[in-house]
Amino acid sequence: MAYYTVGTLVNTHGIKGEVRVVATTDFPEKRFAVGSTLLAFMPGQTQATTLKIKTMRRHKSFYLLSFDGRPSINDVESLKTATLKVTDDALQADDLEPGEYYYHQIVGLDVVTEDGENLGQIKEILSPGANDVWVVARPGQSDLLLPKIDQVIKQVDLDQHQVVVDLMEGLE
Repeated sequence: MAYYTVGTLVNTHGIKGEVRVVATTDFPEKRFAVGSTLLAFMPGQTQATTLKIKTMRRHKSFYLLSFDGRPSINDVESLKTATLKVTDDALQADDLEPGEYYYHQIVGLDVVTEDGENLGQIKEILSPGANDVWVVARPGQSDLLLPKIDQVIKQVDLDQHQVVVDLMEGLE
């Protein structure tokens, strides 16, 4: 079973069992909805703690969550610094619009030009600002940075395990 990170539990909040969570998901209202299940992984541990969300609210740049069966600060103190994850069952294709993908679907795809030249493989995705940047590992060369814009990314074909690109002048 695969797990996907949706946030980090950074601290407790008050004495009634609430915690502060920094979201790392595009769908925080869905992932942190009341009744949803999260898995808390502590640094260096492989065994997760299952948490069912009792309450959720926004506070500044955080999400404040409380969990069933954990009514006080003493019940959540040990969860500080936990990485919150969901199983692949929780990911649903209807979350995405056509042409949108989860990062884990893109990382590892082969990158080819419209002429069929193999450029390398996507090794990570950066989110520095207005659009994502796909980092392509190229054998024997420095990494290629491709902005996720329609002029560059022409086609994503998950079935063929590849991305077709147009290398605009100045990208290489």
